[in-house]
Amino acid sequence: MFTMDLEIMHDRTPGGLGNRVFGANDACQSLPVNPDQPHLDVKLPAYELARRLGHCLNGRGWRLATAESCTGGWVAKLITDIPGSSHWFERGFIVYSNEAKCELLDVPVELIERHGAVSGPVVRAMVEGALAHSRSELALAITGIAGPGGGAPDKPVGTVWFGWGMRHRDLVTRHAVLPGDRASIRLQAAETALIGLLEYLNAYV
Repeated sequence: MFTMDLEIMHDRTPGGLGNRVFGANDACQSLPVNPDQPHLDVKLPAYELARRLGHCLNGRGWRLATAESCTGGWVAKLITDIPGSSHWFERGFIVYSNEAKCELLDVPVELIERHGAVSGPVVRAMVEGALAHSRSELALAITGIAGPGGGAPDKPVGTVWFGWGMRHRDLVTRHAVLPGDRASIRLQAAETALIGLLEYLNAYV
């Protein structure tokens, strides 16, 4: 069973866009999205999602930074498979350990101790850190439990937190419980991150 929750972290800086949520349609790429369950009905392969994202960002002259934990750079790999992606992909952080999250992205150790590495507050801090330590206009972040071990009653295997943000815009986090084995969970997480960023661009930009 695929489940997800959405949390909006409102930007309080000048130019922030206030209380808005994901739209059903993607103005950049016209993704086939069900407004009630936007991740379940998308049939595009991961490579095509990355290609469409690149078209959207390149047309605006924007660059992306990624911060990945459980996916281990899978999103960055999908992006850099595309010729010319250096025009819109600025850098990627693989922050698999808690120490890496703290050292490379300035995630406060207190957040990890209080909420766990797989949590909304931590993925939010990962997005903020990726923006702070890059020249990118946008960032996405992923942290999760791909299994087969590591799950708990409140955070079963397949639990993944996603975050998307842009400078001077609201930062959005989303929680999902993805089905399948380790490889399937990681691929779904990478795809969900790309779809979520396309939705974010539609709703917030």
